[in-house]
Amino acid sequence: MTMNVSYKNSARTEWQLQEAKAMLSDVVKAAGSKPQIITVRGNKAAVILSYEKYRKLTSPKRSFFDFIQNSPLYGAELELPPRISEKARDINL
Repeated sequence: MTMNVSYKNSARTEWQLQEAKAMLSDVVKAAGSKPQIITVRGNKAAVILSYEKYRKLTSPKRSFFDFIQNSPLYGAELELPPRISEKARDINL
């Protein structure tokens, strides 16, 4: 099967497996801007992502505790105003 259609600079995001094989270079280039979906017999089977998007999806997430510990403000002493103890107010229910 010969393909004479050029997919360069196309907004296409879905490819049949045989097309993706034949146009792998174009599919990989297109994945730089949008994920590219590969179908097999009409069913979505795989996705090609840019390496940057893949890295973001698979990088370990920091916990909130780690985030606070690595903050430039970690250990900084804060001056907070003293708490004012107010008498509770009555509420009519």
